[in-house]
Amino acid sequence: MTMTASVPTARVGDGYRWMQLTIGVVCMVMIANLQYGWTFFVPDIQKKFGWDRAAIQWAFTLFVLFETWLVPIEGWFVDKYGPRIVVMFGGVLCAVGWVMNSFADTLTGFYFAQIIAGIGAGAVYGTCVGNALKWFPEKRGLAAGITAAGFGAGSALTVAPIQAMIASSGFQAAFFNFGIGQGIVICLLSLVLLAPKPGQVPAVTSNANVIQSRRNYGPVEVIKQPIFWLMYFMFVIVGAGGLMITANLKPIAADIRVDAVPVTLLGMTMTAITFAATIDRVLNGLTRPFFGWVSDNIGRENTMFIAFAMEGVGIFMLYLWGKDPVWFVLLSGFVFFAWGEIYSLFPSTCTDTFGAKFAATNAGLLYTAKGTAALLVPIANYVQQGSGSWDRVFLIAAGANILASLLAVVVLKPWRRRVVADAAASA
Repeated sequence: MTMTASVPTARVGDGYRWMQLTIGVVCMVMIANLQYGWTFFVPDIQKKFGWDRAAIQWAFTLFVLFETWLVPIEGWFVDKYGPRIVVMFGGVLCAVGWVMNSFADTLTGFYFAQIIAGIGAGAVYGTCVGNALKWFPEKRGLAAGITAAGFGAGSALTVAPIQAMIASSGFQAAFFNFGIGQGIVICLLSLVLLAPKPGQVPAVTSNANVIQSRRNYGPVEVIKQPIFWLMYFMFVIVGAGGLMITANLKPIAADIRVDAVPVTLLGMTMTAITFAATIDRVLNGLTRPFFGWVSDNIGRENTMFIAFAMEGVGIFMLYLWGKDPVWFVLLSGFVFFAWGEIYSLFPSTCTDTFGAKFAATNAGLLYTAKGTAALLVPIANYVQQGSGSWDRVFLIAAGANILASLLAVVVLKPWRRRVVADAAASA
């Protein structure tokens, strides 16, 4: 008898649900470096091969594209066959991708390796977030936030070790060793990851601030809904700014000449780039469950308005004061804290609107917006190269976030209320 067959269909205890959530979080931690560790490899790749930085960053864009745009397909496999096989498949590809990076000596080689790694990371990411949404229908914002926090903060502890290994053994060794280690852990954990059966979790809750549909929309229905494309557009314009800073944090610090400046905060002294990267990862993780919990209480759209406005202000302040190393550290942390919540707010909003039955697939469809946003990362590099400054990029990103914050409360909130009410009436 398989483990899946032995799980009872009666309500399971909260401890079991939290165990499943924890497994998903650890898997997310293991794929975090694939995105958030990339910035540390870029300068050494450029130094070794002499390629244009924008050309190198296409590898990052390809990673994010394949991490996101295939998630709906992977989500369909999860909804049909369960999470275990998809996460194991993802773990293998994550390891293979970084091992290929360790041997690559052409741009094409890095591009192909990042595509493989992106497919693997997307399989893990989409599965774990979708599973969290299914296990906690009464706390979707918090559950999605905690799971996404593993991805946002998961690389915080390895910022210094990765940089140390790159410095001592070269970036190829760092790619190889971290790739193998992370892949093994994912594959082992996948063996105990399960999806809930009917009756094992609480019913959808009623909350005046959190509008939840009791109708389950199929993926084809979802992409025909105009409100889905509003959420998609908002995801893209908010996600682009954060991805641009994620991919270029070290190059930005180097361009404004603060990367190697020692900064002392909270009794600790590190170079500005190491300090910023560490704080950014931690805050980028903490924001996801925090704002997810806030949205469970005051509503998704109200939370979006607050967070997106904070992000816009933070990027504008980084434009004004980022050339000071202390302000660079503090403001980059603020920006990441105000940005990372999109990975809890949008999946939970999507599931609230379109139901939980196809949560992994539907949230995956919306998650492809991250890939679309990644297409703007190389464009940001070209804008910077053309003007010789990051100022114009910062101003555009700040304006996009302010626009998204207004769309959340002026357009999305009343529109989503009507969509859910119409679905209830037709049912």
